[in-house]
Amino acid sequence: MSRPKALIVFAPGTNCDEEAVHCFRKAGAMADRVLVADLFENRVNFRDYQILAFPGGFSYGDCIAAGRILANYLETRLADLVREFVEKDKLVIGICNGFQTLARLGVFNTAGGKVTLERNESLKFECRWVRMRTPKNADTIFVRGITDIWMPIGHGEGRVLTSGPAVMDSLIAAGRVALQYAPQESDGEPVYPENPNGSERAVAGLTDATKRIFGLMPHPERFSTARHLFVRPGFQAKLPMDATLGMKIFQNAVGYFS
Repeated sequence: MSRPKALIVFAPGTNCDEEAVHCFRKAGAMADRVLVADLFENRVNFRDYQILAFPGGFSYGDCIAAGRILANYLETRLADLVREFVEKDKLVIGICNGFQTLARLGVFNTAGGKVTLERNESLKFECRWVRMRTPKNADTIFVRGITDIWMPIGHGEGRVLTSGPAVMDSLIAAGRVALQYAPQESDGEPVYPENPNGSERAVAGLTDATKRIFGLMPHPERFSTARHLFVRPGFQAKLPMDATLGMKIFQNAVGYFS
């Protein structure tokens, strides 16, 4: 097919939408930044797009809880939006606030329980570079070819929790855990601040059952070029200049339609 079209949906308070547009265009897609109200009023036809993206930021000021108001609007006024992308073999990505929004829509739940994003265990806004790895059985186009990656995070509600240990076991067994936080200099289990929010099993990114909806707390759009590696003294050795760029995630999504 011709170049895929990416729809980047933003709302009042979203602040990473232009970066997401830039990354999708750099990856080879046509990308449009669309206010969610324009979708409500049918001024934009979402069916014309192959990739749907919910970028990071603080939609509607994160009033009540992060992503909740946007999720409520989507559920009540655009109920077909996410479902149609999945049913038509298209892709959906939610980054940080977008992940929170998708989680509140319940797309990451399993038959046996729920997945939620709660306040960071530290009860603080966490902002830093973090290292992540992909589980060997991770099964989604978004992280194909990625084994070890660094990205920046910036959130107050990113702690992935499930309604019971069996729920997380089933997510891992099904290859739906796409990213996990990792220690900076070893292959053991991460502890705070390497697991910046206290997520269960150090989960940083999940997919839905189809593997075509991907939500992640770190920001790949903030690591689209090596020039983003403005590093403080002593940190450069931990973050090698040949580290996998977050652009790989956007390139994988666009390449899905090649």
